[in-house]
Amino acid sequence: MPNDFGPGSRVDQGRHERRELSRRRVRRQRRIVAALLGVAVLVLGVLVAAAFVPAPGSGPPEAGAGADRAAAPRPPELPRGGRELLPRYRVVAFYGAPQADELGVLGIGELDDVGRKLLRQARAYRRGERPIMPAFELLATIASAGAGDDGKYRYRQKAAVIDRHLRAARKAKALLILDIQPGREDFMTEARHYRRWLEQPDVSLALDPEWSMEEGQVPGQQIGSTDARTVNRVSAYLDGIVRRRNLPQKMLLIHQFTEDMIEDRDDLKPRPGVVLVRNVDGFGNPEIKKQKYREFTRGPRRTRMGYKLFYREDTNLMAPRDVLRLRPRPDVVVYE
Repeated sequence: MPNDFGPGSRVDQGRHERRELSRRRVRRQRRIVAALLGVAVLVLGVLVAAAFVPAPGSGPPEAGAGADRAAAPRPPELPRGGRELLPRYRVVAFYGAPQADELGVLGIGELDDVGRKLLRQARAYRRGERPIMPAFELLATIASAGAGDDGKYRYRQKAAVIDRHLRAARKAKALLILDIQPGREDFMTEARHYRRWLEQPDVSLALDPEWSMEEGQVPGQQIGSTDARTVNRVSAYLDGIVRRRNLPQKMLLIHQFTEDMIEDRDDLKPRPGVVLVRNVDGFGNPEIKKQKYREFTRGPRRTRMGYKLFYREDTNLMAPRDVLRLRPRPDVVVYE
């Protein structure tokens, strides 16, 4: 009988593959932060005043009959209708930023072209009566190898960049998801920075704990993490915005690359206006990715699940039909 546990065994080979993928992940982190260092030097310290992007249908009221003026405004809806995001829709997102192609597909090419490509990709995920919600996941706060003037090892997108992506998302009837790689800053500070966009009905939030650094750590040299207490604070903040402004449901997407990336995961709290999604992250071949998904979805789940695919780094990129064979089926699929 073959040896399943000793040197050279299937288990040993699997461990070797996982270690090699982890090393590749760290090397990739270092390439990305090195590419961004030059950009960060130019961007940090620049104060940008940008025009506010109004929500669809907003603006000065039209003249009309007194009864029309007195009527209560219609509650804002999601880009493709309704006020519930999950489980009504399945979200298919493109991830990235315009600073470097290595950051993901969202930053490659003109935004109108990217939007059309996203819609083509998303159509493959429609099954039965469940419609698709396309999304742009923009890296709004990007971890950097350089400390910057404030020593936080991150920089923020200019307001004009976020506004441009919001306009493009609206043109495609898609969500905009603002992704935070906080460096040495905390997630709550970064979330508050994006409040004026989060007050829009079609903007959600993503947290990337892999890039959350403690004092003394540098992005690209260590792999970060977060905990349930931090996620709960951010979700409560989002839920407050939803309640005060009568917004449709928002999504809080948490990227998870390792099993322990979200400490005390069982303590994650549900919120009426916010749906939590853990997005299983990491590139590799289909078998390794599916095994990771099985591991991360074992036991009680306090969140919905997402799945991340990499056009460049994945070996034998999984087809949509294969992604939909996963159990539980992912509610969110992100392409980088």
